[in-house]
Amino acid sequence: MDHEIKDLPMFYVAGLSVRTINKNGQASRDIGSLWQTFTQNNMAEKLEDREGNELYCVYTDYESDHNDYYVAILGCKVSSIEYLPEGFTGKAIPASKYMVFTPVGKFPANIAATWQHIWQSGIERKYTADFDVYDVTGKAFEDIESKVYVAVD
Repeated sequence: MDHEIKDLPMFYVAGLSVRTINKNGQASRDIGSLWQTFTQNNMAEKLEDREGNELYCVYTDYESDHNDYYVAILGCKVSSIEYLPEGFTGKAIPASKYMVFTPVGKFPANIAATWQHIWQSGIERKYTADFDVYDVTGKAFEDIESKVYVAVD
């Protein structure tokens, strides 16, 4: 699967979070629930410091690697996490080098396929914060365009 390498500065994300694990499809169910709650309740509109219209799903606070528990945050890039609405989680995403993948096909199956590739690839990951970025503006759900960022050394 094709990818590019990008160095990104630190940035902030704020949104709804869940502690989850990839085992037995748990993460798919948990993150699917985040999507449902976040989009149906227009949670992005509650973030006054939002930067841009993209949605982010950040995977962070790994207990060890992708086979163990981690925190998923579905939300938006924001300029500050100092004052967040009740129920929101904020996270500073550290500056890092990232492998960037562009999923091909229909959403959300293309995201799942991209992560399956990453998990099976042997990429030397940092397990600090990885994330997906979704361009949801004016698109049908299955046509959402995305990028997957994996922190590497």
